[in-house]
This record gives sequence, structure tokens and C-alpha cells, in this order.
Amino acid sequence: MEPAAAQAEDYGTHSLRRTKASIIYKATGNLRAVQILLGHAKIESTVRYLGVDVEDALELSERTEV
Repeated sequence: MEPAAAQAEDYGTHSLRRTKASIIYKATGNLRAVQILLGHAKIESTVRYLGVDVEDALELSERTEV
């Protein structure tokens, strides 16, 4: 028996937004770009949204130019 495929109705726009942001962050490591894409005023909001380590994320964002 094959595992059940995820159905579109099982996921809302928020979970899709969060997933896309996580994919971009993991692929690029560019926290500042994700912040801009999400429209967050504070980098801390983006860190909390993604659920990443605050110190690591802030250090990475300081080294990243946009």
C-alpha cells in the first residue's frame, strides 16, 4: 500500500508561505532576503517565523549583503 499523498485542502496559505520561506532560507542562507520577501519589519520576526537559532541567524544576516 502506498502512503497517502498530501491534499491541497490539508494546507492553508500560511503553511505554504512558511514552507516557501524555509526552502529559500535553506537554499540561500540569506535571512535578510527572506525578511524582505515576507515583509517583516524586524529580522527577529523572520527568525521566529522560520524557527531558526537566533544567534546563528543574526550572525549570518550580518554577513549577508542585500
